[in-house]
Amino acid sequence: MLTPSRFHHIYRLSAWYDLAVSWPYATPLTLSLFWNLLSVAHDQLGLAALPALSVYAVLFGNFFGSVVVVWSLVRLVHDDPRFARYDAAGRWLFSAWMLNALWAGASPLLWLFLVIEVSFAILQSLPLRRELPA
Repeated sequence: MLTPSRFHHIYRLSAWYDLAVSWPYATPLTLSLFWNLLSVAHDQLGLAALPALSVYAVLFGNFFGSVVVVWSLVRLVHDDPRFARYDAAGRWLFSAWMLNALWAGASPLLWLFLVIEVSFAILQSLPLRRELPA
């Protein structure tokens, strides 16, 4: 069980994390630059080369980035921890899709993001401890 204040802290941290990780996907230019950085990282780590971005990959990457950036800003601006339960559901879904991609041969770097997604999903799914009236 989490205290409401700890839950609030986790909720805010998850929104900032989403914003930091998603903004590079939000536009074709930033996605292209970020993809080039990921390609260099793959080369330096001795991993398989990343595929070139197709027009459809850019389109869906931009959809993902735009929606997650907006959702992150909604959670930060409105600061309503009730949104954390919806966010947890989304994280469980994203985690399932990441596992699917890993099983299909996606970059092993995806494991890092999967661990973070599952961790936030678990934490935002935990019950809250009721605070006693003062």
